[in-house]
Amino acid sequence: MRLSKYYLPTLKAAPQDAQVASHKLMLRAGLARMLVAGVYLYLPLGLRVLRNIERIIRDAMNKAGALEVLLSALQPVDIWRQSGRDKLIGDVMIRFEDRRGRQMALGPTHEEIITFLAKQDINSYRDLPVTLYQIQTKFRDELRPRFGLIRCCEFIMKDAYSFDANEEGLDKSYKRMFNAYNEIFKRLGLEFFAIEADTGVMGGSESAEFLVPAPCGEDMLNICEECGFVFGGEGRPCPKCDSGKVERKPAIEVGHIFKLGTKYSEALGLKFIDNNSAEKPVVMGCYGIGVSRLISAIIEQHNDEKGIIWPMEVAPFKVQIITAKTGSDEMSFSEKIHCALEEKGIEVLWDDRDERAGVKFNDADLIGAPYQIIVGKGLANNVVELKERVGPAAEVPVADIVKRVEELCQR
Repeated sequence: MRLSKYYLPTLKAAPQDAQVASHKLMLRAGLARMLVAGVYLYLPLGLRVLRNIERIIRDAMNKAGALEVLLSALQPVDIWRQSGRDKLIGDVMIRFEDRRGRQMALGPTHEEIITFLAKQDINSYRDLPVTLYQIQTKFRDELRPRFGLIRCCEFIMKDAYSFDANEEGLDKSYKRMFNAYNEIFKRLGLEFFAIEADTGVMGGSESAEFLVPAPCGEDMLNICEECGFVFGGEGRPCPKCDSGKVERKPAIEVGHIFKLGTKYSEALGLKFIDNNSAEKPVVMGCYGIGVSRLISAIIEQHNDEKGIIWPMEVAPFKVQIITAKTGSDEMSFSEKIHCALEEKGIEVLWDDRDERAGVKFNDADLIGAPYQIIVGKGLANNVVELKERVGPAAEVPVADIVKRVEELCQR
């Protein structure tokens, strides 16, 4: 991709209302723009990151046996009344009346709707177990949207729902999702912790939160300095070893999983006939990941004073070519590298703009591709420079550069 043809409006300074590192860098690097507080527009670079995150999540969900669906964002409030949650989370529901006089809402979550769907098709123990998931936009009327994508009124979420015949089946589904979440967050390059958590308005018997340490986090991690046990909430002594030496760290919640049990199946009448011809409520679990929030979480953990440092799997481009000297030979060779890498299937961004070298270097560090190829005065000696986003540059013979980059991108 030629940068001269790409829509990538970078900023030298972040807007004054951007308070945290991820918000500032997201705006400066041209990932997104704010429409109103809590609502963001994704630009091409940000959408590439978002799609990479979604791909990693889909890989893990599919591997765990979950099947993808897409549920409606429009929801009748009547279904929420059946579970009683229309009152419990009524303040954040964006409601309206349609022209037919029906009370409708933009979905803040989908437990009721997925239960409604399953009720139409799950009738026998032979239909169980099954796990369904979606990646979809949610809507919540947040009182104080803040910190960019960390707390929004419109956001993208992966939500999965398991349906089992009994608690033993739920235990297996819950464990599969727990393991899948560990795989996802590792592939995203995140430091994270899974801790026991309150089930809150979701209900159920057990839940776990996945938290990413970050200075702007609204949650709090407690890490025991004696035994290493990690727990949430208020902090000392350690509930495992009774030590008072507990380190507290702010963190961002990026995932939450719940054993719902029969709360929603009983409320909405989701039942099945077991192998003894008895009618029983389906046992459910639900499993959420804040997909768009993960962009902010990754940036919070992967940045320096120059910009973003993307982990390889989520990087919008794996390599950026910087033509530091824009002579005819340098431009011609840069184009050859660019075409060769694209033919290898490597996502590459070539800064072919008629700009000063300093501007190009600053933008490259801000955008944060894992590797940079610098084509400049060394070309006269048949070498180019290759460097990681953080680290010194090394001279590489021009004949070897494509193979070297291909090897690095496959590590």
